[in-house]
Amino acid sequence: MAVYGGIQEHELERWLNALTNAAYDRRCPLAKVHGGNARARTARQDLLHLANDYRCGETSREESAAALGRWCQTCLSEAEWYVLVGTRQAPSQPQSPGALSEEERSLTVLKQHRVG
Repeated sequence: MAVYGGIQEHELERWLNALTNAAYDRRCPLAKVHGGNARARTARQDLLHLANDYRCGETSREESAAALGRWCQTCLSEAEWYVLVGTRQAPSQPQSPGALSEEERSLTVLKQHRVG
């Protein structure tokens, strides 16, 4: 079983679903994927094209896993990657619930889209 950029071939469909859901979930703005700027729209569009090419059989599982790994390296922060993989918890919550930073809140919500 090959691993491409941390994404295993047999989990490709789960990764595509999780990342697509997270990319369009406004509660957990991925660092470089959300927003109104052209770069964010391009990142979301690239993800949709990648998923479509795989699901339509235009690219192999291996090519899609490698491309998705590159997309993750480009579009996700290290913290977002680890939350999605499930190997590390989101940052611990401070004593006062109102003191959560925007990044901590988004990582907490991102845990709902976790693959690992």
